[in-house]
Amino acid sequence: MKKIIAVMLAAILALCACAFAEGSYKVGICNYVDDASLNQIVENIQNRLADIAAEKGVSIDIDYQNCNADASVMQQIISNFIADGVDLMVGVATPVAMTMQSMTEDNRIPVVFAAVTDPVAAELVASLDAPGGNITGTSDYLNTAAVMNLIFAANPDAKTVGLLYDVGQDSSATPIADAKAYLDEKGVAYKEYTGTNVSEVILAAQALVADGVDAVFTPQDNTIMQAELSIYEMLAEAGIPHYTGADSFALNGAFLGYGVDYANLGVVTADMVAGILIDGNDPAATPVQTFDNGTATINTETAVAIGLDFDEISAAFEPFCTRIQPIETAEEF
Repeated sequence: MKKIIAVMLAAILALCACAFAEGSYKVGICNYVDDASLNQIVENIQNRLADIAAEKGVSIDIDYQNCNADASVMQQIISNFIADGVDLMVGVATPVAMTMQSMTEDNRIPVVFAAVTDPVAAELVASLDAPGGNITGTSDYLNTAAVMNLIFAANPDAKTVGLLYDVGQDSSATPIADAKAYLDEKGVAYKEYTGTNVSEVILAAQALVADGVDAVFTPQDNTIMQAELSIYEMLAEAGIPHYTGADSFALNGAFLGYGVDYANLGVVTADMVAGILIDGNDPAATPVQTFDNGTATINTETAVAIGLDFDEISAAFEPFCTRIQPIETAEEF
């Protein structure tokens, strides 16, 4: 009898272990750089996955790493994910997603990217509707014309617009090209100011202040995002409004952020992760998710500093936005 009971217990334990293994997942998340936008995405991915794990009765073990824009560190992090046998990787921002794609060509570990502005141009996916391969995710595509419309809604007489960005950021290439085309068609002059790190961005900001541009445009550029807290007061004191491609810029002092809700983007990214891991969705057939770019976030403190009334500027922006929201300067949401 004891032998029979022992055998039965062993069988039950084996079944439990098998069930646990089937409901246990390892996810490796690599963030490109430490900034308000990307950190907000990561936080919401982690929180949403924790909620899903509780709802589904499964275990989702997350290994979160930040490569701080260092390509060699990024590759090492991804190599470690592979060696650790993660079930899925999440790449936050284009450079991470591209590296994950190249390093999973043979092992076919599923990859879900977050905040990749143009995944087709980056050759991450064949199309938004049918990505192909082992990769899909969320895009923070920016409707550049919508942001440019706001510049001239606030100042119809603007003569020169500064374009502030990092030439090495893939996410900036298309929006900057679109901004130039918009301004060329409108017959408005523009000047380009670039930087690849915080120190260079500060010098670029000093140059655009010295040149007396009427407004500044920056897309969802991670390098400029890192430097925003270092330049926003300089721009405000010069009376130059900074129009940007994410609400996190406005949180860090820019006059206006326009684009997607990064908190929601993180939630949707997590839902896609769960769909692949738990529901068995195929990344190749899972459409890339895009979002409504109609939310304008105005920094009320900066608006006052550059002499703009929040109610008046909101009225001017209203025809071009689906929603307008105020924010005050801080480091994190």
